[in-house]
Amino acid sequence: MSLLILLIIIIAAVVFFVGIYNGLVTARNNYKNAFAQIDVQLQRRYDLIPNLVETAKAYMKHERETLEAVIAARGAAVSGLSAAKANPGDAQAMQQLSGGENQLTQTLGRLFAVAESYPDLKANQTMMQLSEELTSTENKVAFARQAYNDGVMYYNNKREVFPNSFVANMYNFAPAAPWEVETPEAKKAVKVSFS
Repeated sequence: MSLLILLIIIIAAVVFFVGIYNGLVTARNNYKNAFAQIDVQLQRRYDLIPNLVETAKAYMKHERETLEAVIAARGAAVSGLSAAKANPGDAQAMQQLSGGENQLTQTLGRLFAVAESYPDLKANQTMMQLSEELTSTENKVAFARQAYNDGVMYYNNKREVFPNSFVANMYNFAPAAPWEVETPEAKKAVKVSFS
């Protein structure tokens, strides 16, 4: 009889342990999937920027420095995204992504501020369409970032609570880093308006 009770206790402990482990794996996969959604939206954003710059180039012949800054910032943001894609949740990779995105947001803001002084550019149908698409994409990035950060918080909470913390430490479930926006200006979507 005591052997049966011991066997039941062991089976219950194993099932409990497996449940914790599977919960941690599921939470980790959820935040990685949420990051994949960020990847999709940021890639769309990066693909729009060269078209935007090319359209603006024809009108802004004297603003070469601004256009080059946007292209350079796009390159830094793409590098940051590549690093973060390789290891979503890694603190250093997320910091690199955040820095690149902040730089890109600032240079896009400058581009649109300068573009305001070019009436023909503001009225250009392609520029208006690209600006609309960029605004839409910015909103999608913000929603995807929020979903990712929610997934990271859920995962980190799950790995830190007792008794999950024992299993998490035993199997090296590292903490995940959220995507934090460094400056208050970067927390807002790029304002695109040619009205």
